Amino acid sequence: MADRRQVLRLGAIAAGAPVVLGAVGSPVEAAPRRGGRTLVIGHRGASGYRPEHTLASYELAARTGADFIEPDLVATKDHVLVARHEPEIGGTTDVASRPEFASRRRTVVVDGVSVTGWFTHDFTLAELKTLRATERIPEVRQHNTLYDGLFQVPTLSEVLELRERLCRDLGREIGVYPETKHPTYFRRLGLDLETPLVAALRRRGLNRRDAPVFVQSFEATNLRSLHDDYRLRVPLVFLTSATGGPFEDPLSYAEYLTPAGLRELARYTDGVGPEKGQVIPREADGTLGTPTRLVADAHAAGLRVMPYTFRAENQFLPAELRTGTDPAAYGRALDEQVIFLRTGIDGLFTDQPDIGVLARDLALAPA
Repeated sequence: MADRRQVLRLGAIAAGAPVVLGAVGSPVEAAPRRGGRTLVIGHRGASGYRPEHTLASYELAARTGADFIEPDLVATKDHVLVARHEPEIGGTTDVASRPEFASRRRTVVVDGVSVTGWFTHDFTLAELKTLRATERIPEVRQHNTLYDGLFQVPTLSEVLELRERLCRDLGREIGVYPETKHPTYFRRLGLDLETPLVAALRRRGLNRRDAPVFVQSFEATNLRSLHDDYRLRVPLVFLTSATGGPFEDPLSYAEYLTPAGLRELARYTDGVGPEKGQVIPREADGTLGTPTRLVADAHAAGLRVMPYTFRAENQFLPAELRTGTDPAAYGRALDEQVIFLRTGIDGLFTDQPDIGVLARDLALAPA
């Protein structure tokens, strides 16, 4: 009788996916993780299959196996938290085609960068609800444009309600992994993200250490405030980029990821969410290089490591894992995720959660 690994491989072959052998060698045990289940996080939902940050995208993520769904949070003019990747919504809604809102288009400076478009904080929730979501990268995900105009911009409350329903429907715990987007920017507008976020979690009984919640941010000061001032009890995760640093912070992301920086982060956070190239960088030719010490150093500091973002299309993959010449075609995404999972990461953010689930099984199932 075939063992579980062989069954999974046969399933991957039947689905037309290449088997991970040449890329990662013969079957080996995964590197040690910090503990607990390796998490598959639906990045903006199942954004590879539905327009991002819609209830349809979040629901599909859960139904295709994601452990957590990830809403990015911004504020409306009347201080309601809604799920959009950025405060600028010209690229993710139909607002540009709505003549009644043409005068709302303007230029603002977000974290030192000049941005022109339409912004959530210039709309009340009622006005925002008249808009409809659209695919952010239609040239890559033409299939997703089928759903343009069908879905509203959801509120955080609606996302939490959906989470509860999905837990009942699927008979398992579905977690939520919200990110505070540009918290300093919104605070200066008088629309802080922390107060309504903590209030929403408390109303749902989710402000506790064992809640199925992570709160993440690219700003360390935001996380310190949530931990120290707002007494948010859920695990907190510090997001990092391969370049630069948090807005108005003297430290760079690279400095935060040193052993000393990680130990400091562990005082008020529970994990780091690095850009995946900080776990395995790419060589000059676009192929995967040698893993860094980040996973080991973070685990030594008591922190989980959950990198972003894994996507199936060729243009997002390492050069050696691309298939054909079409940048929007699927490449060897399973291979990439298995390679990363075997570094000992504690979870990954993926636009196609079903691929992440299969990759986890291929990488971690016992021989």
